Amino acid sequence: MAASTVGRVIEVNGLTKRYGGSTAVKDLTFTVRPGEVTGFLGPNGAGKTTTLRMLLGLIEPTAGTATLQGRPFRGHPRGLRHVGALLDAGDVHGGRTALAHLAVLARSNGLPRARAGELLAEVGLAGAARRRIGGFSLGMRQRLGIATALLGDPPVLLFDEPLNGLDPEGVLWVRGLFRRLAAEGRTVFVSSHLMTEMENTADQLVVIGRGELIAAESLSAFAARSTRLSVTVRTPDAAALTPLLTAEGASVSGGGDRLTVAGLPAERIGELALRHRVLLHELTALGASLEEAFMELTADSAEYLAGDPR
Repeated sequence: MAASTVGRVIEVNGLTKRYGGSTAVKDLTFTVRPGEVTGFLGPNGAGKTTTLRMLLGLIEPTAGTATLQGRPFRGHPRGLRHVGALLDAGDVHGGRTALAHLAVLARSNGLPRARAGELLAEVGLAGAARRRIGGFSLGMRQRLGIATALLGDPPVLLFDEPLNGLDPEGVLWVRGLFRRLAAEGRTVFVSSHLMTEMENTADQLVVIGRGELIAAESLSAFAARSTRLSVTVRTPDAAALTPLLTAEGASVSGGGDRLTVAGLPAERIGELALRHRVLLHELTALGASLEEAFMELTADSAEYLAGDPR
């Protein structure tokens, strides 16, 4: 690893948290590197928030380590210069104005007061700078939380459900912001339940279920693990091709000259068509969406399922 990136890495090694007889997080090990947006996914109750809180030193792990820039968060004086985080947009003093909230944090972290006004303008809250936070909508609180995370211009950023309450314009803005931060060489770690947004934003994924690691890999590699891959086939001789495919164990649906084939790769379909002289007009492999792959690969890890009588 290049020396210039060592201080921007999030490392989790054997991280475990138990509450009595219940284990919230079990032996988690993964690394989040700079220059990419890494999505943190898992079903409800998977242990995502607990993991983030251990990373920030808000919860003491039962075992293992969680470090940012090579050391636990508590080892960073004036932490906002090193790590920025948004965990709960509602966890702010409602009686303060947005400007006062950021100014207090700037002062305690040795940052210039002017930085507060700059960040409010960047997140679209310049017009609400002197309004009390208690009157803010959830979307406005999210923008303020993002401004707080960015206040110290940190190399490492953590966000827990940052899109809650944002309107479509706000979602697009956050998507672009995360991309820009990663392009600047920062480490951006985002926990979200919005699969479409992660599909549009994340480069890498860390996926957990029931506190255990399911995957730590690129988004494309994770989606490719789904068995719900299919191939679109267009042929004027579907009646001849269909029995050839089913004989190989494929599932074939559709009608006319367009078929959808599951259970066989496009290469094998092409070989069968060539061998039996079946003319093909189209042969297109279709990957599973992130949501489809996530639902399939975390099905056994979901705490509650529709129809579950528990």
